[in-house]
Amino acid sequence: QVQLVESGGGLVQAGGSLRLSCAASGRAFNSYTMGWFRQAPGKEREFVAAMGWTGGYIVYADSVKGRFTISRDDAKSTVYLHMNSLKPEDTAIYYCARRTRFIGTYFDDSEYGDWGQGTQVTVSS
Repeated sequence: QVQLVESGGGLVQAGGSLRLSCAASGRAFNSYTMGWFRQAPGKEREFVAAMGWTGGYIVYADSVKGRFTISRDDAKSTVYLHMNSLKPEDTAIYYCARRTRFIGTYFDDSEYGDWGQGTQVTVSS
């Protein structure tokens, strides 16, 4: 069982930046695709970004492309989400997750079996 712990959320003004971190413990970190999802109040959880093991592929939701960057440090078993040019519509709880199934696609949250507790990001206008 892997444990994922997010940090780095907070309150920021529109146009600002934040860096989220997700520290993993347990099984070999560098063998798994890691993803970031978010859930805004009253909305379903949505895909934000994913990065394959050893950084083999990187994908983003259209809504964050060009503003957010996912990265990972396998030596530290940590994945990051660098968020720039934040908008009020980015306000959500952000979750990191480890992909454990390969039936669907990387943006399907049912593919991810391990989840962190989430970190709140609030962007004021």
